[in-house]
Amino acid sequence: MPSAALDLMHKESLMQAEDLTEVIRQHPFLADLSKVHMEVLVGCASNVHFAEGSYAIREGEIANKFYLIRTGLVALESVVNARRRIRIQTVGPGEVLGWSWLLRPYRWHFNGLAVAEVRAIALDGECLRNKCENDHDFGYEMLSRFSRVIERRLEATRMQLLDLYTTTPKVKK
Repeated sequence: MPSAALDLMHKESLMQAEDLTEVIRQHPFLADLSKVHMEVLVGCASNVHFAEGSYAIREGEIANKFYLIRTGLVALESVVNARRRIRIQTVGPGEVLGWSWLLRPYRWHFNGLAVAEVRAIALDGECLRNKCENDHDFGYEMLSRFSRVIERRLEATRMQLLDLYTTTPKVKK
């Protein structure tokens, strides 16, 4: 391949990475991430799309990504039995889908159903785990941010359980 064509491909690749960096920087989860850490993170990122009615994640499957939701809605559901699911939370623009990529055994704990068409940035979990291992400051930054996501998810689950198991006593007349 001629040198000029390779130069053009390299420039286009840099422009796409630069555009992706700006998109990621605008997401509330990473808006204040340092420039150095942003450069580390962007190498693990890609654009993704989920059609309404499709699953972004499935409970029990390998968790190898997380998603920065840009548009659309994803319902987090837990399977009760073959015919019943409980909606735990709905995540939308500006929120994060997925933290299971961070902790062994790297399996999803919920289903993530796109209830409206979703556009998101996917971040490769294995890539990020390696970068966290090699740069402990970056790892601490990611763990700090994801601990807040985990806390919100646990609180949403707790509220659903309270709603599920709290019964209103019947008043006899």
